[in-house]
Amino acid sequence: MIRVLLVDDQHLVRAGLRMLCDSAADLTVVGEADNGRDAIRLAEQQRPDVVVMDLRMPGVDGITATSRILAHRPATRVLVLTTFGDDDHLYPALNAGACGFLLKDAAPPELLDGIRRAAAGDSPFSQEVLQRLVKRAVEAREVAVPQLEGLTSREQEVLELVGAGLTNADIAEQLHIGVTTVKTHITSLMAKTGSPNRVRLALLACRPGR
Repeated sequence: MIRVLLVDDQHLVRAGLRMLCDSAADLTVVGEADNGRDAIRLAEQQRPDVVVMDLRMPGVDGITATSRILAHRPATRVLVLTTFGDDDHLYPALNAGACGFLLKDAAPPELLDGIRRAAAGDSPFSQEVLQRLVKRAVEAREVAVPQLEGLTSREQEVLELVGAGLTNADIAEQLHIGVTTVKTHITSLMAKTGSPNRVRLALLACRPGR
């Protein structure tokens, strides 16, 4: 059973997310918070596997809450649920340790799949969010890009497919290798490139001149 903590300052949004999670037999909502301070407290008390985190909240925001939650419970997966207008918060959330980003207009199956993938160690993100991140990185050069040295040919292939937004299962199918092998390559890529998460790897794969 995947333990989920819902964090959003809008009651209707939380209610909808709870109903969605309650409809899935493998998910259980262990708490709700309408601000970052309560989210930090509940994460410590309830020990969720996945925190579905809003970014803009009064008081302690989602970025600060993400950083503090992961400082105490690094195994917790924080999945940001954002809107088109939240681009200015995405980079700080990345640095805070968020594992993925989904848009608030995501279809219910996409959100449920995102929670499951986050719990399994994957990094779910909306393709639209990734494209916006890449565009800003290209235009503003705000992302420090590590050098691509020492990658094997297989790691380079995996990196390209991560940049295309493919899931681990999709990459495994395309390269005719196991999902566990894909995860091993991604872990190695993160270590070699200094990328803290999958989204940063995707940005790296899409950088100009590559």
